[in-house]
Amino acid sequence: MCSLEGRTAIVTGAGGGIGLGIARCFAREGARVTIAEYNEETGRRAAEELQASGAQAQFVRTDVGVKADVENMVRETVDRWGTVDVLVNNAWSSRAKLARVEWMDDDTMQSAFDIGTMGCYWAMRACFHHMKQQGYGRIINMCSLNGVNAHMYTVHYNMAKEALRAITRTAAREWAATGVTCNVICPSAESAALQGMKRSAPEMFNQLEQGVPMQRFGDPESDIAPVALFLASESSGYLTGNTLFADGGAHINGVAWAPSMPEEKPQ
Repeated sequence: MCSLEGRTAIVTGAGGGIGLGIARCFAREGARVTIAEYNEETGRRAAEELQASGAQAQFVRTDVGVKADVENMVRETVDRWGTVDVLVNNAWSSRAKLARVEWMDDDTMQSAFDIGTMGCYWAMRACFHHMKQQGYGRIINMCSLNGVNAHMYTVHYNMAKEALRAITRTAAREWAATGVTCNVICPSAESAALQGMKRSAPEMFNQLEQGVPMQRFGDPESDIAPVALFLASESSGYLTGNTLFADGGAHINGVAWAPSMPEEKPQ
């Protein structure tokens, strides 16, 4: 029911974490996979791993915050395999920062928007041209409970992910009659963003993990990838504009943590 045999997929940020888990799952189900990754070492390693398992895979170095890179990612996929059927926008910078709304610096806000919102939009737009022509496409955007629940002190991340959800819903409505579906997954798993948080804000990480009713973050390959596989397959053809929470029930609890922050900006 969820086979991807003969399909071509692009997964951004697939050098590790959730992206790699999804790429592995797609490859097992027969997809040809483009590993779009900024880190050349991890990207090449991921592609070689899939190739060693017998899958068709390639690595395309991609900075999703650069429009030309995103367009090249799609072009190289189509040049090699003739089309693109599935797009998973997963890439995100692992840099974590906590600050009040009024203290967040412009560079951090702009970087989050470029990587987390515009990069995904550019990829969607470039892929849609090919998907519309063939009357089939699956676009999956990875978003976050941080934005849904208005998590404190991560306004840059919340902004980028909620803007992407709005783009997803708008595209879903406009593209519904073309055979292209657009959906969101909000995961609770060992993503690049969470790994960055674990290093820079361990208290926040631990509190968030304790707020998951299942008492653990999900595994990228066994917990999150199957949800992406369903959305990427023909079985999800009547599902568009939705947000699926693959989070161990974390969305039930709402805002899990409200850390203390000084009233005055530190010098």
